[in-house]
Amino acid sequence: MDIRLAQPEDLLGMQACNLQNLPENYQMRYFGHNFHVGKPLSVGMELITRIRDEEAENAPHGHVTSISVLRGYRRLGIAKRLMLLSQRAMSEVYRAEYVSLHVRKSNRAAIGLYRDTLGFHSHQVEKGYYADGEDAYAMRLEFLENKGLHEKKTEKEK
Repeated sequence: MDIRLAQPEDLLGMQACNLQNLPENYQMRYFGHNFHVGKPLSVGMELITRIRDEEAENAPHGHVTSISVLRGYRRLGIAKRLMLLSQRAMSEVYRAEYVSLHVRKSNRAAIGLYRDTLGFHSHQVEKGYYADGEDAYAMRLEFLENKGLHEKKTEKEK
């Protein structure tokens, strides 16, 4: 299986994968906006991530907007590979201090992947996060190698 960075012409396929697999979806302009704004790191057809350069006092961080693998391709390690490639780029290329994501409290398989396999921790619970009212875990994975990197840079600039 070949995994590559997404191109603008992949957006329709990415949206179709989400529509088929996920209870919540985004309009095409949302996909387009995330692709063109905020240093996109979209990989393959199933993962949409981006780097957020927040206000000056906050360090840049990555955010996984959506990940979806078609049913016929599940349990092959694809989601794990996509996440690891994305995390590597966030850490090494963009020097993000952490990556964040939201996951439904009822999605045990995803929680297991994020927490047990990839090392994410639950940062907080966001009540009623999803359109149907379900709560979400806001999860984070810290990139310790980049911790404080942006603070030191800011201090040098002063």
